[in-house]
Amino acid sequence: MPRLLGVDIPNERPTVIALTYLYGIGPSVARELCHKAGIDPQKRARELHEDEVARIAALLDKDYVVEGQLRRQTAQNISRLRDIGCYRGVRHRRGLPVRGQRTRTNARTRKGPRKTVAGKKGVKDLK
Repeated sequence: MPRLLGVDIPNERPTVIALTYLYGIGPSVARELCHKAGIDPQKRARELHEDEVARIAALLDKDYVVEGQLRRQTAQNISRLRDIGCYRGVRHRRGLPVRGQRTRTNARTRKGPRKTVAGKKGVKDLK
């Protein structure tokens, strides 16, 4: 199982698909990497030689921000928004949708499971 930037990429997948297992690399960047490194994109990951893996790793280090460095950069961006107290930072802090989605309904992914609040007592209940 080839290892790139601390991540095991799957053996049975074509190289272009296996590269997408790295955080920050999508299909188009994976195709671009294969082209730059001179590797057949349909070649299985297990068939890659050590020099080909080294070429891909060198390209990733030199030209792209991926994996731990990208995760760290994203976390720093979010913490900066929180610290300056802007609207987006407040939404991150409260765990609400950040990009203008409605929250009256359909925000369950960000808000978590429903927390039921007891309703008001009716006039009939008081007598």
